[in-house]
Amino acid sequence: MNVYKGKGTANNPIQPKSKAIGRILIADDDADTVLTYKSALEKAGYGVIAVDNGEDCAKAYMEEFQKLRISRAEDPINTSTHWNQPFEAVILDYRMPQMNGMEVAKEILAVNPHQRIIFASAYIQETVKDSVKELKQVVELLQKPFSYQVLLDTVSDKQIYNRLKKYNVNIGLLKRAELSHEQLVEVFNIMKSSRKVDQTEDDEEETENKQDG
Repeated sequence: MNVYKGKGTANNPIQPKSKAIGRILIADDDADTVLTYKSALEKAGYGVIAVDNGEDCAKAYMEEFQKLRISRAEDPINTSTHWNQPFEAVILDYRMPQMNGMEVAKEILAVNPHQRIIFASAYIQETVKDSVKELKQVVELLQKPFSYQVLLDTVSDKQIYNRLKKYNVNIGLLKRAELSHEQLVEVFNIMKSSRKVDQTEDDEEETENKQDG
């Protein structure tokens, strides 16, 4: 589980810029909060769809997911990561009217279990408990309040890239590959597992050498 500590609105979805590095869907019932998220993400180059309640968020996601399925059917050769998911991430306020964040996440993951979900919540323990119970998994968490930079670092996977650097991975090559968050996590887990295997083999070889000596 990743918990990021650190501080966007519309009744109708706000359409993203056409030349975005990726798209983010945001749902928060606080207008100022949504405006803050939206502004920071758009300045960083992301396209943003923002809504102020869970019901509109679920509706917006299903519409974009359907558009993606149609687009992929029309152009199956396009393998861009941006075509694999309708959004780079879905950022959900944990507590919202009409539908809370957990209910929205359940609907989204029911049709697309690979969609990246990030909860923005001041209720970390409650959110973790509910995510395991309701979603059968632990999701990413941003602990409110958090800074613009924490938001951007989380969405852009800065923490994972920094960890991969320690394994001497070519970060530039990874970024050019436009891997999804899920793929980056898989790469990291492979590198981590490989390092453990190498360390175990080194320890065994050292033990054998001592015994032979």
